Amino acid sequence: MNMSPLAGKTPPPSMLADLNVLLEAYHGRPDPSQPVSFGTSGHRGTSINGSFTETHIWAITQAVCDYRRQAGIQGPLFMGMDTHALSVPAHRSALEVLAANDVETYIHHDGQVTPTPVVSFSILEFNGRHNARADGIVITPSHNPPEDGGFKYNPPHGGPAGAEVTAWIEQRANVLIQDKPAEIKKIPYERASRLSCVRAWDYITPYLAALPQVVDMDFIAHSGLRLCADALGGSAGPFWEPLAAMYKLQLNAVNTARDRRFAFMTLDRDGKIRMDCSSPWAMAGLLAHKDKYDLCFGNDPDADRHGIVTPAGLMNPNHYLAVCVDYLFTHRADWKPETGVGKTTVTSAMLDRTAAGLERKVLETPVGFKWFVEPLLSGICAFGGEESAGASFLRMNGRPWSTDKDGIILNLLAAEMTAKTGRTPDQLYAGLTERYGMSYYERQDVPADKTQLQKLKKITVAELGASSLAGDAIEDIFTRAPGNNESIGGIKACTRNGWFAARPSGTEDIYKVYAESFVSQEHLDILMHEAEKLVQATFA
Repeated sequence: MNMSPLAGKTPPPSMLADLNVLLEAYHGRPDPSQPVSFGTSGHRGTSINGSFTETHIWAITQAVCDYRRQAGIQGPLFMGMDTHALSVPAHRSALEVLAANDVETYIHHDGQVTPTPVVSFSILEFNGRHNARADGIVITPSHNPPEDGGFKYNPPHGGPAGAEVTAWIEQRANVLIQDKPAEIKKIPYERASRLSCVRAWDYITPYLAALPQVVDMDFIAHSGLRLCADALGGSAGPFWEPLAAMYKLQLNAVNTARDRRFAFMTLDRDGKIRMDCSSPWAMAGLLAHKDKYDLCFGNDPDADRHGIVTPAGLMNPNHYLAVCVDYLFTHRADWKPETGVGKTTVTSAMLDRTAAGLERKVLETPVGFKWFVEPLLSGICAFGGEESAGASFLRMNGRPWSTDKDGIILNLLAAEMTAKTGRTPDQLYAGLTERYGMSYYERQDVPADKTQLQKLKKITVAELGASSLAGDAIEDIFTRAPGNNESIGGIKACTRNGWFAARPSGTEDIYKVYAESFVSQEHLDILMHEAEKLVQATFA
């Protein structure tokens, strides 16, 4: 990806979204060539090209209602949303259908936004206390640009819906749009919002009050750490100031106001407005103030991702995940000794080395947090993390906290470990490299046509046709994840000193090559170059 000359700078007015055009297009007709399509994080699109319209949301929500009936889900539905411009109208559209289907729906009072992890937490809390099963919807495209919209469904297990569920909802929604629009039940929002099945809910207080069950809030408070939380204009904004007041933290919350154009953001590497708290270019605004605080952190708009900033700068997400594993498994005395670590197949092998040093098993899964839901619920894993700065972990007593990514508790954990060890997370990571070696990690996006992407998705081990990589013998090569034998939608090859993985993008005409070396940057460059050549050869 080429570096934009605007990377790290605030956008010129000409780049900001025209909200009137965006909202007008939302209420227009969908593009017939843009059906409902659930990826790893739900259905995403933009009204500008007709891929995210009220018709899509009506149909998806009706499909969710139909799924709930056939699955016997009779509890309430917790619905949250982030601060993207399309989230408010999509939230209204969804409520029009939920009310018409007489689904008891809990929404944040006063039209407040609600983070993804708080919806997951609320589902698990309710289901732990009642017989009826609750589920949830989150209206969010996560860290995507301001013009985008998104819709996620979380079943009663609280985490992202699995492939069977999303395939059912996707198929039903498309049938409703194309052939059976009359089967979509809906009533006007003004009437829907007044029905008894729609209930205002305080999402903030129960979540904040339970935080000491998962993070040592008292120790953070007594440490006197100077903290700064950057909501990046997202749904974590309404949480940080009440959190600081409740636990008497020295915490300054910034960018908590809602700006649907996200005009305050600094542009990402490619020159786009993208609220990615793991990007140094998108986090340039917070990085400029890092020397004023002991620790800073940020979240994306739905707060399922974390970004950790120390006086040395923004941490690589892979580095922080490894630190979390090392710290948590040595500071959670009530976690069971057989409980392991969950990681996706493209996450740093530093987690494997750290887990081995702790004598903990690693569950390696395909990309997508949905694979950690059952392991977290059952206690097979006490921690699940992915390289894109998303993770969650168990409560102090070993019970699940959330089965979706929670950027808020990952940020607070950074404060806890700094307070208890006297070292910042990046300093703790330096200690890991002394024990387990220095990691050099990179991801590259490579252009490819749809035929090539389909071929890569279905690639076999034999097709790669390689026995060595960057001077080392290939010790393991697979297309199915070792932890659960599910397809990784690509291929991964490992040597004694490094590995690479290649998988197609689900939304763009590119494939992604991930590589990691425990030798040097030069070795990583060779590894990446050879990996791309091997993949390209399979297209011939």
